Amino acid sequence: MSEAATRTTSVSHDKYDRLIVAAQKETTIKVAVAHPCDEVSLRGVVEATNLRLVDPILVGPVERVRAVAAQSDIDISAIELVNSEHSEDSAAKAVELVTAGKVEALMKGSLHTDELMGAVVSRQSGIRTARRISHCFIMDVPGYSDALIISDAAVNIAPDLDAKVDIVQNAIDLAHAMGLPEVRVAILSAMETVTAKVPSTIEAAALCKMADRGQITGAILDGPLALDNAISLEAAAVKKIASPVAGRANVLVVPDLEAGNMLAKSLSFLANANAAGIVLGARVPIILTSRADSLISRLASCAVAVMVAAARRKSVPAAIR
Repeated sequence: MSEAATRTTSVSHDKYDRLIVAAQKETTIKVAVAHPCDEVSLRGVVEATNLRLVDPILVGPVERVRAVAAQSDIDISAIELVNSEHSEDSAAKAVELVTAGKVEALMKGSLHTDELMGAVVSRQSGIRTARRISHCFIMDVPGYSDALIISDAAVNIAPDLDAKVDIVQNAIDLAHAMGLPEVRVAILSAMETVTAKVPSTIEAAALCKMADRGQITGAILDGPLALDNAISLEAAAVKKIASPVAGRANVLVVPDLEAGNMLAKSLSFLANANAAGIVLGARVPIILTSRADSLISRLASCAVAVMVAAARRKSVPAAIR
């Protein structure tokens, strides 16, 4: 049994289960899966298909994909395949399917993240929009009442204030797509006071003021907040922080990728949390999973993409999609 499996066998996935049930009420989405050339990525796609979350197109070296399926006893006979030469070609052809309007989402297979994202952000053939591309983890943390959205821990290394505006808005839009009745965003730093000595505290204060002025919409923001003040009502009370967000955050915006990556992995490996992953800000949602992810995390990532695509369908007229 894999390390990921041993960490999660006895852990409840109630938040993810609810996400999957909600996604099954939406229309199944067509997904281009880039380079599903190992058992883990292929099995996740097939399971998501069986749950009627996705209708996949497998983009990769066809004979190699079929060989993996045969060796792993995975039935892909009913799934469409598009042949490619190698991983970078798989990424490019998957993106082409988006450009041609044939799919509503992308999914990472066994290729490297930078190979897929390189095709996504290509100036010649990519699928960027005016919005900054950013990543969100959707964490199912045992003992915490809500699914926690953490951003950005995978794409933007050291985002400036302008980039953080889009990172925050992407996370808020995701929370609404997931059906959260109230979106409470904590802008994290190492402390809850504003000081020029810690630039992230100044950016947090600026983001909150931008929300006050309507430059960021759809959520309640507070920051800077240290992590304990963001997720623990007791810690917030001890420090006399009174706000609708403190102790009750369901979106955590981190100062930079390093902080976010360490936070997400700490929750996964020390608190037995599961982490679904999605990239937003492109023309379609991108299901971004790791080789170490559990099956339930992969299914939850697919479910989130279904809900994002459904929200987009409702908000964007068909004529301009």
